[in-house]
Amino acid sequence: MRKSKPKKRYFLPDPIYKDSLVTQFVNNLMLKGKKSISYSIFYDSLEIVKNKTKEKGIEVWKKAISNVMPSVEVKSRRIGGANFQVPIEVRPSRKISLSQKWLIKYARLRKENSMKERLANEIIAASKGEGAAVKKKDDTHRMAEANKAFSHFKF
Repeated sequence: MRKSKPKKRYFLPDPIYKDSLVTQFVNNLMLKGKKSISYSIFYDSLEIVKNKTKEKGIEVWKKAISNVMPSVEVKSRRIGGANFQVPIEVRPSRKISLSQKWLIKYARLRKENSMKERLANEIIAASKGEGAAVKKKDDTHRMAEANKAFSHFKF
C-alpha cells in the first residue's frame, strides 16, 4: 500500500478560452503526444457546433459535459466467494473525467468523415440529452439502481 497520496495535478488554462477544463479535455483527446492536433480538432469542432446551433460553442460543450456526468456508478466487491456490483457515489473530479472520456470515446465510434465532425455532432447530441455518451450515463445509473440492494456492502 502507498505511504502517501499522490499530489493532485492541476491543468494550465488553454490559450483561447482560458479554461483549465478545456485543457483537460484536450489532454484526453490527444493521441501519441500530438497536443497541437488535439487543440485544432477541439477548436474546429466548437466552431462547427457554433455554426450548427447558432449558440456559443463553449457553452454547448459545457452543457454536453454536464449532461454526460454520472452521479452513481457500480464497483465490483468480492464478499464470501461472490462478486457483487455495489453502487457508490462518484467523486466530483471523477464525474468530470468520466464525462470527458465518454464524450471522446463515443465521438471516435461515430461514422462521420473527420474527428472534428464526429466530436461536434457528439457534443450537439449530448447537449440535447441524446447520443451514445448520454446513453452510457443512463445505463450506468440503471445498473446502480438495479443493484441498490447491495448498497450496504459499501467500501
